[in-house]
Amino acid sequence: MADSIDWGFWGEGPGTEALGEVSGKRVLDIGCGTGRYAAHVARACGAQVDAIDSSATQLRRALGQYGNTHGLSFVHGDAVEYARAGAPYDVVYSVHALGYIDPDRSLPAIRDALRTGGRLVFSVLHTDADGAGPSETVRPRRAEVRLRDHTPLPVHMWVIAPSLWEELLVRHGFDVEGIEILAAPDAGNPVRCQLISGVCSRP
Repeated sequence: MADSIDWGFWGEGPGTEALGEVSGKRVLDIGCGTGRYAAHVARACGAQVDAIDSSATQLRRALGQYGNTHGLSFVHGDAVEYARAGAPYDVVYSVHALGYIDPDRSLPAIRDALRTGGRLVFSVLHTDADGAGPSETVRPRRAEVRLRDHTPLPVHMWVIAPSLWEELLVRHGFDVEGIEILAAPDAGNPVRCQLISGVCSRP
């Protein structure tokens, strides 16, 4: 189980505290992967966590390690469809998963899944491993997801400028709390991430 949430790089930058106080609150983890962060938030923070991922392989790993964790439920499915149908949450978070979903599709669903005043906290790429920075238009780029013991999976990613994320969040009913750029700890690594937080302002 993780000791904290690494939004960008292991041991660097803000940790779980970026979520705010979550004890006893309903929390949704979008793109939970192997479930290590969801288990941490449920165990260490006392939250009621629903963790969803579209990968059956990842969910099998998550259930194998953390399936008996008190306060934690795993869901296999489409995060956007689940958010649209889910009961209200106090906090929704995602570590790198929202960059793989069209924000004009994901953000309205997350808004509808949150209580008014509920928080959204997520990290996405700002600069990739090739040094390519964020786009100034809301368009996806081609990329690959590499999972252990699997061939690379071609995907589309939305790697967009902070100003665009801010516009998108406001358009879809959020007040933006902050956007922080997280740099890799080693100077030779060009990867940068954005840590973005907002509050649902529309019922």
